[in-house]
Amino acid sequence: MIKKAVCKRCRRAGEKLMLKGERCLTPKCSFVRRSYPPGEHGLLRKRLTEFGRQLREKNKVREIYGLTDRQLKNYFKEAKKKGISLLQILETRLSNVVYRLGLASSRRKARQLINHGHIKVNGKKVNIPSYRVKEGDVIEVKDPKSPLFSDVSDILKKRETPPWLKFDLKSMRGEVLAFPKPEEIGENIEERLIIEYYSK
Repeated sequence: MIKKAVCKRCRRAGEKLMLKGERCLTPKCSFVRRSYPPGEHGLLRKRLTEFGRQLREKNKVREIYGLTDRQLKNYFKEAKKKGISLLQILETRLSNVVYRLGLASSRRKARQLINHGHIKVNGKKVNIPSYRVKEGDVIEVKDPKSPLFSDVSDILKKRETPPWLKFDLKSMRGEVLAFPKPEEIGENIEERLIIEYYSK
């Protein structure tokens, strides 16, 4: 049942959100087989209002990064206060960094690895997915020989490590080189719509 619900989120957003990692790149992907929204009226095309577009974009960001409404609103307030991009803040969450380094096939799996204590930051175990990394932080796995990380090399062949991160496959260690720039994020998100949604 959980797997179905995850696939429905992509169909509702109208695009692949990569919530199941590498499975989303295969013909088994639910969005490939049924690219229309779920429900009995899914095949009926509805023209979205401007508010509808804003709401859909906000929900899309929530699904991609695994956030609650309250978390996203708080991140928006922080971004506005500091005068930086909302997505820049979201990219520095530990769950996202573990995913970006290739240690997990999806952000959902990354959250699970962190919750179960498999990830260390600067030599200390961190089990909070929302932990914010800083420039110079070193991210590594607790046990590099664990079968949980046996697919890392395969993941890295399909996905490039962003320029603001560095990863060494031999030692299974990553480093945050800099704060991510907006052009380095690479997600298909219209941040303007989210700003308009919260600015009402």
